[in-house]
Amino acid sequence: MFNLKPLSKDAIPAALEKAMRYRLLNEPQEAESICLDILRADPEHQQALVILVLALTDRFGTGVAVGDAQAQEIVARLRDPYERAYYSGIICERRAKAYLHQHAGGASFNAYEKLNEAMGWYEKAEALRPPGHDDALLRWNTSARIIMQNKLAPRTEEAYEPSLE
Repeated sequence: MFNLKPLSKDAIPAALEKAMRYRLLNEPQEAESICLDILRADPEHQQALVILVLALTDRFGTGVAVGDAQAQEIVARLRDPYERAYYSGIICERRAKAYLHQHAGGASFNAYEKLNEAMGWYEKAEALRPPGHDDALLRWNTSARIIMQNKLAPRTEEAYEPSLE
């Protein structure tokens, strides 16, 4: 195994810029690695935690095993209740979009459930938002439009009749 080289605290601002740039270049694995280095130097760095959540969720639906639980563990480390709610919604919304791109059996129902969950998180964030900060409303509207445009619906409860044998 390798011993990872530590990042100095003075290098954190430049490293954050690089992580954001890698996300924009659609290279989330590189952004994730940089954020992990930042968090080794400053374990509670809030901006690095946010970029890490976004980098992880950028990888949903790419065939790379990234779970919702992993992203939620990072969100739980955010200090601001608004940000915890907002980024929990982002995780659900991005998972829903990954389901929609799968076109597998039950994917539309899974997408509906995740979008519905995202909308619940966005409503919590809306109640906590600072004045003039309407990002949660915009995300709620986006989720609602995805549901309507794709004609998504909840899973139907099929009537279950037990065998009499």
